[in-house]
Amino acid sequence: MSISQITPTLFLSSAEAAQNRALVSRKGITLIVSATLLHTCPVYRGVECLRVPVSDLPNARLCDHFERVAERIHNNRTGSTLVHCAAGMSRSPALVMAYLMRYKGTTLREAHRWVQSIRPSIRPNAGFWTQLLDYEKRLYGKNTVKVLSPLEESDPISQAVRSSVSWLQARSKYCRYQ
Repeated sequence: MSISQITPTLFLSSAEAAQNRALVSRKGITLIVSATLLHTCPVYRGVECLRVPVSDLPNARLCDHFERVAERIHNNRTGSTLVHCAAGMSRSPALVMAYLMRYKGTTLREAHRWVQSIRPSIRPNAGFWTQLLDYEKRLYGKNTVKVLSPLEESDPISQAVRSSVSWLQARSKYCRYQ
């Protein structure tokens, strides 16, 4: 069972870690953000659970939850927060990167490097990358990660998303931010 500490009060994991009462208690977790469809929120005394019922599919609208989740993480003053999805690889890292952009002032490039340096297995799906790019553009007016043409291969972050993001940009409906 792997739990990754992103900040002193923010953890990222798979669903398995959230089910471990001793681990949740030891880490001082008072808020669990559960970005899954199948896993139920554990019921622990003094621990609140925020459900984000989104599938790990490129057309799933995780972006509809970026602001609410980031705000709730930011406002959790009673302890630490655990953000998890089924494997801790796609939905939960995307939510954590959105939080880092919104409340820690990082760009998407910086947020990705931050999270990946602590949890190398992260792999947000192409649709979530598209949504994160849109969110970064809304927050900062520009993107720090771009989709490269097949001939450009120098940027490893862009390489991770370019193969499938470009076709999604043409087909997906972007999230609307107020």
